[in-house]
Amino acid sequence: YVYLPLPGTVSDPWKLMLLDATFRAVQQTCHLIHYLRLSHHLIVLNYLICTFDKLKSVSSEDINITDAVFDGVEVRVFEPPAKGGEELKRSVVYIHGGGWALASARTSLYNNLCRIMAESLNAVVVSVEYRLVPEVCFPEQFHDALRATKHFLQPDVLAQYSVDPSRIAISGDSAGGNLAAAVCQQLSKDEHLTIRPKLQALIYPVLQAFDFNTPSYQQNMNMPVLPRYVMINYWIDYFNGNYDLAQSLLINNHTALDVGQALSFRGRLNWTSLLPSSFKKNYKPVIQTTGKAEIIQQIPALLDVRAVPLLAENETLRLQPKTYILTCENDVLRDDGVMYAKRLENAGVEVTLDHFDDCFHGCMIFTIWPTDFSAGIQTRNSYIKWLDENL
Repeated sequence: YVYLPLPGTVSDPWKLMLLDATFRAVQQTCHLIHYLRLSHHLIVLNYLICTFDKLKSVSSEDINITDAVFDGVEVRVFEPPAKGGEELKRSVVYIHGGGWALASARTSLYNNLCRIMAESLNAVVVSVEYRLVPEVCFPEQFHDALRATKHFLQPDVLAQYSVDPSRIAISGDSAGGNLAAAVCQQLSKDEHLTIRPKLQALIYPVLQAFDFNTPSYQQNMNMPVLPRYVMINYWIDYFNGNYDLAQSLLINNHTALDVGQALSFRGRLNWTSLLPSSFKKNYKPVIQTTGKAEIIQQIPALLDVRAVPLLAENETLRLQPKTYILTCENDVLRDDGVMYAKRLENAGVEVTLDHFDDCFHGCMIFTIWPTDFSAGIQTRNSYIKWLDENL
């Protein structure tokens, strides 16, 4: 693909282009290995990422870092030191991003983020190590995140970690934001739960696969680090679908007017009414009159709210806790977060939409040299500040 010039508002533009060029070169190598049938390209890519970036479970003087298993799911727990006479701590369950296929709670990027969260908030942070594509596909990532969270919410487990049951947040970025939103929706409907999250905090979350032509998808279709076609391929991988469907998905053939399965969801994702004019700009909706209903038949998960939380019914949205959503202007997923904020607000949920004009997808984890961006520090500080004030 060919890049469009980066907008002048992007912070650290040359560093971003260098990062993306490096990532693309690695991806091309992994796709070559996949083409030669030596291994799946995502397995190779994640192996390279984790080989160069994985940290051992080493406790520091300030934060105790341990690995545990919650109901069969691996987690990494970050605990601030106990202080004499201290009350119970607040806590954050964090779910990392990476297209449901990449990264780890153990990589330095997420290890560093969770350590700083634990220090800044004096909170216990539980980072979920869910299984990845292609080892497993939807709904297993959702099930892993849900099981780990529900295990942690048990009174005896919270007591073990000295956590205040009334001060727990669930959070995640990108695909982790998708899982956090889906898990939060499921927890809100579980009548057997006695403890539920006080807050949810979603960082540039991916929330829908219904419309790949929202204004942000059109505006940022060739934007590093997440071009539109890459996000579509992540969805296909997550659903164990066929790459041959990518072009049809790109032009919204799967949600055309003659696709009966999609009709009941159309009103829940009408960006012409959910987005402010500053985001709609001059973009026009892409709605096909005739499409391919067989796509939904092959991949019914495209309309499964456990995978696409933005399509949840209003009754579910009303049950959601106080919410923080961080979005970036230079991101195909910008409108996913903005539309979810509006739907939650319409349902009566208190929402903070924290939008950054000069930032890009994934920036919050890029705070360590050589991928240290001013956008990363800016977004991370704003996110932690909101948690500190509301948790």
